[in-house]
Amino acid sequence: MAGIAATSRPSPVITRSPLEVDMPQRPKRLTPSRGPLDLFGSEVRRYRTMAGLSLAQLAEQIPYAPSTIGEIERGESGCDRGFAEDCDRVLDTRDALAHLHDGLFDGRSAAYPAWFADWPEYEGQAETLRAYEPLVIYGLLQTPGYADVLLYGDQKAVQARMERQGVLSRKEPLPPRLIYLLPERVLRSRVGTLAVMYEQLHHLADAVSPRLSVQVIPDGAPHPGNSGAFVVATLPGDSRIAYAASEPQGRILDGRSDVERLNERFADIATYALPADLSAALIREIADEAWKS
Repeated sequence: MAGIAATSRPSPVITRSPLEVDMPQRPKRLTPSRGPLDLFGSEVRRYRTMAGLSLAQLAEQIPYAPSTIGEIERGESGCDRGFAEDCDRVLDTRDALAHLHDGLFDGRSAAYPAWFADWPEYEGQAETLRAYEPLVIYGLLQTPGYADVLLYGDQKAVQARMERQGVLSRKEPLPPRLIYLLPERVLRSRVGTLAVMYEQLHHLADAVSPRLSVQVIPDGAPHPGNSGAFVVATLPGDSRIAYAASEPQGRILDGRSDVERLNERFADIATYALPADLSAALIREIADEAWKS
């Protein structure tokens, strides 16, 4: 209002005690029973805490960033054996972490993202695998050259994928029965060179056996398989678990309704697929027509 001088009040000053200002973020509670990543991470954190080191202090003595160490401790990321050896040296664990790493991962965990790390174990237990992959050849049936392109030359990841394939050729116990469905367009989608594709398609056709069925959905056949790749594993006792691919990361599903929904979708998709013998013939035909140099 005119003629009246405006006055202002000072802003209130909010003070906090030193404890409130400096209190560190409470660390995530770990559940080692959830899986090998959580178990290994909890042991890294335990030994680090016993040594009286912060993440930053440990990072100063090993070639890993504090954020990386934190992810490993929280079970959000795998690591190679070298990380365990470096921690053993600094934390004076008498090789406890390297020994634990060997037992949990057999040298393979670093090649798998955290959300996938438990799936190879389920593959190994499975009596039947039902896989649908609409974009690329299914990982258990990829050649090294094809996998190398998809994994951007990461040799550790390629080797881990090749090692996973051992589940299909083992003698004892019997390998799981694999039923694999794919659209024809996957066979015509180039990954790498002509030679890579030619080798991959013949490898796929040659893989067909009494325990391994590859069935192609011909181009133009409408089907309900447009929501992404998935695998349903039937375990001993007729229980089921599934892995569903998605962005930015896949998921392992153990909820009964989710798994049964995927199992039913697989059955629906399969009604549009060619029999295994006709599929193998089509795969070889496409290899020779489209990819033979």
